[in-house]
Amino acid sequence: MKKLQRREFSATLVGAGALALGLPAAAQGGIVEGTHYVRLGQPVPVSVATGKVEVVEFFWYGCPHCNAFEPALEAWVKKLPDFVAFRRVPVQFREEPFGTHQRIYYALETMGQLEAMHRKVFYAIHNDRQKLDKPADVAAFMTKNGVDGAKVVELMGSFAVQTKARRAKQLAEAYRIDGVPALGVQGRFFTSGSPAGGQDRMLVVADFLIQASRKS
Repeated sequence: MKKLQRREFSATLVGAGALALGLPAAAQGGIVEGTHYVRLGQPVPVSVATGKVEVVEFFWYGCPHCNAFEPALEAWVKKLPDFVAFRRVPVQFREEPFGTHQRIYYALETMGQLEAMHRKVFYAIHNDRQKLDKPADVAAFMTKNGVDGAKVVELMGSFAVQTKARRAKQLAEAYRIDGVPALGVQGRFFTSGSPAGGQDRMLVVADFLIQASRKS
């Protein structure tokens, strides 16, 4: 599936272990505001307690770069310190198929099935070539994987899920996200593969921004 080209992102990845370590910025040639990351002119409200740092991954299930990034991201997330609150936000650059994929995410979250199904949705789209853009296809896929497909489709049309999807779209717009994957930090910064210098560097830049956010 072709990635929406709002911004080019490198698909290069290094080993997940090296990414999770968060290599020192000096070892990577320095991290520069305006080059490797953007400081938002208007900060975005965060949903974490004082003393916590919020990190948001903006993604789309149909994005091949998001799919390739997922293993390294998961390894990195597992090693984040306790003061970091991480969450994912599916984007909606246009209604379809972004809207359907966005609602799949929030329906699974509502059912408590996100951890079990998140990677499987990526696999279905990128390895099995399933579009998952029609209710019948979504229901069949979920049922095949042991999840109540009818319930998923029902929740996708619910007020609660549509509200979450609308808020996700607003958050992506507030962060000025125009391509994925991208990482927002503490409502003040964002980075992505292209400015960071690759998806491996994106996690290093995120480590830097987490520490900067905690100090300020």
